[in-house]
Amino acid sequence: MGAGHAHPLYLPRTSAVHGLPAEVKVVAAFLGVVCVVATPREAFAVFGGYLLLLALIWSIARIPPGWLSRRALIETPFVVLAVLLPITGPDPRIDWLGLSVSEPGLLGAWNILVKGTLGVLTSLTLAATTPLPELLLGLQRLRAPALVTTIATLMLRYVDVIVAEARRMRLARIARGHDPRFLWQVGATARGVGSLFIRSYERGERVHLAMLSRGWTGELPQLAERVTTRRDWLRGLAPVAVAAALACTGWVIA
Repeated sequence: MGAGHAHPLYLPRTSAVHGLPAEVKVVAAFLGVVCVVATPREAFAVFGGYLLLLALIWSIARIPPGWLSRRALIETPFVVLAVLLPITGPDPRIDWLGLSVSEPGLLGAWNILVKGTLGVLTSLTLAATTPLPELLLGLQRLRAPALVTTIATLMLRYVDVIVAEARRMRLARIARGHDPRFLWQVGATARGVGSLFIRSYERGERVHLAMLSRGWTGELPQLAERVTTRRDWLRGLAPVAVAAALACTGWVIA
């Protein structure tokens, strides 16, 4: 896989966070999210500590907060759900900002909002500091199911091919008078999608036969030989230790 397969969430930088092996960052992100989820929702100050910890990582990795905030909008549907919970939740009810809201619903909304936001920000941090090929390599080193890594790797390899094919088909339709803005031409677009599916399926069969003829056994070879050192694990899991301490503090003060 070439370097041209960088995903849109990757932010090229030279930093200590970017330089960590992918498997270390995957484990650290997973354990960090586990700490956030395990924290009692009443431990309000602890969630602020998680945010400060993430902010420190962003500073080291040189990730602009604006870059993160724009991409964090993906959690908007969960925000809408959180807004509805205080209104529709059960009794008892309290007065909050001049409104009568459900106390359990208000706490539930806070729980969804703060934990969902921290989870999204953690995932974005992982994506911003790790190219997709390295993420797949990290999963491979973590002994993820071979079928999962194989499918993801081949999808990454051929998504650009399929996108380019779709672009050529679109240009060919436009050259023949197709105007995708007209509603009555949706049929031509639908037929184009079907044709693209058939072409992609046939291409996949040809590629699979070519792979079998070259000795394909159903599993990808190791993509790199870099050895992850104990120092890498200590550096990568240091924020997790802080997050675990914050989670324990949350249970003490809750």
